[in-house]
Amino acid sequence: MGAMNLSMRTWRAALAGPLLAAAFSQAFTPALAQDAGSLNPKPLAPLAKPDDPALAARELFARRTLPASMAARSIGFYSRGCLAGGEALAVDGDAWQVMRLSRNRNWGHPELVSVVERIARAARSENIWPGLLVGDMAQPRGGPMLTGHASHQIGLDADIWLTPMPERTLSQAEREQMSALDMVRADRKDVDASRFTKGHVEVLRIAAQQPEVERVLVNAAIKKALCRDARGDRKWLAKVRPYWGHNYHFHVRVACPVGEASCRPQDPPPRDEGCDSALDWWFTDAVLNRKPDPNWKPKPPLTLAQLPAECQLVLKAQ
Repeated sequence: MGAMNLSMRTWRAALAGPLLAAAFSQAFTPALAQDAGSLNPKPLAPLAKPDDPALAARELFARRTLPASMAARSIGFYSRGCLAGGEALAVDGDAWQVMRLSRNRNWGHPELVSVVERIARAARSENIWPGLLVGDMAQPRGGPMLTGHASHQIGLDADIWLTPMPERTLSQAEREQMSALDMVRADRKDVDASRFTKGHVEVLRIAAQQPEVERVLVNAAIKKALCRDARGDRKWLAKVRPYWGHNYHFHVRVACPVGEASCRPQDPPPRDEGCDSALDWWFTDAVLNRKPDPNWKPKPPLTLAQLPAECQLVLKAQ
């Protein structure tokens, strides 16, 4: 039993690398795609002591509503960093629409923006998906967010709804209030066959096949369905890894752009398909019915001093 437990711990660590450790080192607050936005968002109140070194960095970055006028760079790690020269994904594209506009999180490194656009257009041109509904990417200057994510800090992460885009332009109310669809069965052991389709398999394939994409995170039940239903060349499955939540959306993570030394890469995912018996761990009772640890306490939020030093320049830039 001891050897088996060690093997499973090793596999789980390899599965997500530093991402897994980062997620569990903080309060686990997954960004729920179905969480409603605001129809009348109001600016955040000015901070009484913005230079207080104990102030949470998320309070500072959330108040920057425009990107830093600097060359585009991802600075730091996915869960501890910031973004210079952020670019906005267009709210309405030829094959996508941005959701929850009130959050102002449709920003990213230009490489991420390009990848999202390419996935959307490729899926639509192959007649397998009408278009993407894009959820959270990053804030204009990246950094920690007030709600929802431990990662998404350096402009290389994007959440894409598993709900296909309607063949019309959504209203403001729909973008803020309509819910994404849950693709996972009530017992959480497989996908809901009435919702999860071949189109989902194909759009995930297209996402994973983009050379810049390092990982695509999905619910374990969705990974199980992909392992069962993927046909032909299955090499792309190695990039698709199971992770907590992600039953309403999938998470696209782009690798550090070439030549950007300020970006700290994540360990690459395992090269195997991830469809062997190790996947069964996600469907054990201990995982499906996790009991809260009564001794668990959330760590304090990151301060500006805990981010890379360059993030201070990004925060103060015009």
